[in-house]
Amino acid sequence: YTFNFLLYTYKHMAFNYTNLDNGIKESTDWLAREYSRLHTGRASPAYLDGVMVEAYGSFQPIKNVGSVNIEDARTLRVSLWDKSVIKDVEKAITAANLGVSVSTDTEGLRINFPTLTTENRSRLVKVLKDKMEEARISVRKERESALNELKTAALPEDDDRRAKDEIQKRVTEANGKLEAIFNAKEEEVMN
Repeated sequence: YTFNFLLYTYKHMAFNYTNLDNGIKESTDWLAREYSRLHTGRASPAYLDGVMVEAYGSFQPIKNVGSVNIEDARTLRVSLWDKSVIKDVEKAITAANLGVSVSTDTEGLRINFPTLTTENRSRLVKVLKDKMEEARISVRKERESALNELKTAALPEDDDRRAKDEIQKRVTEANGKLEAIFNAKEEEVMN
């Protein structure tokens, strides 16, 4: 009797959605990070997060060689702890092709963000859509992975159907979050 009860309990355990939830969270976090790095005409220290500087024999983020602060709405100030790496940082920012102008002085670097033209705004919205599509593809891959896990779980038919519905519900919610992130960033770019 105990064995049959344990077998029944095992077969009727709920499907574990942890991997799906973690994958979806990674996708939404990735999109938010990518959007924070896109130039919208306003200065943001996060814009330089992806820039790697070759200094002291290795590549490292700018925040490891200095501080990045907002000087005004369209200017960032990079204050370096070691002034000998100014040229390396300038070279890294220029090579990153971020669409900003860089000037140096005795204190560090000043990064100026140009005013966005209508054409640049439209181009940026296209990039935003491409990034959102990448995130959606990632979410779809997570769904496929969860459905494959579900097949190997060999749940009873009713539980299997409920689990599939729940997976789709979570994917639909994730797509809604991605859409909301996109809409907020598009609004910021266009205004």
